[in-house]
Amino acid sequence: MKTLYQQKLRKKFLKLGVKMIGPETIFFSNDTKIGKNVLIEPYVVIGSKVKIGNNVTIKSFSHLESCKIENKVEIGPYARIRPNTILKEGSKIGNFVEVKKTTIGRNSKVSHLSYIGDSNLGNFVNIGAGTITCNYDGKKKNKTKIQDKVFIGSNTSLVAPVTINKKSIIGAGSVITKNVGQNSLALSRPIQVEIKNYKKKKR
Repeated sequence: MKTLYQQKLRKKFLKLGVKMIGPETIFFSNDTKIGKNVLIEPYVVIGSKVKIGNNVTIKSFSHLESCKIENKVEIGPYARIRPNTILKEGSKIGNFVEVKKTTIGRNSKVSHLSYIGDSNLGNFVNIGAGTITCNYDGKKKNKTKIQDKVFIGSNTSLVAPVTINKKSIIGAGSVITKNVGQNSLALSRPIQVEIKNYKKKKR
């Protein structure tokens, strides 16, 4: 029964002009809404309450649920878009990225290996690989706010609640626990130690 219903949904969207590579591997919900000129690659699952705009690309092995995807957005591969997420026009969510309860602003990018939860990103934000928002303190979820044109370096932990103001830069490998002012560079790294000609102790 479910297989027949999925076939019906696939035919419906193909008729509406949705481009699918391997349509037999793509799954929709009965309330899925899709705009014009949308490309969906193989092995994509679209859960309930998903609205997709125009000129969107969803790459392989991505999972979407209860989210709004605006125009000219690129998702995946291997992306998970969880409930209460809004991806604004021109934004990009890359491979192995999970987004939950977050608005990603226009032309902002989270390209690799990141978790962004309970957050609000402005426009033209760049999130480096390995960045995570530390949103849960054991009792409640806290918000991370990242304003326009912020650059977050790779392997950064943003400990919420925290605000990163406009045009700031966070150095790679930082743990950010305090708000960062506008046009600032914030770094949080241990001092590198090097021992010359080091020899391992013999056991």
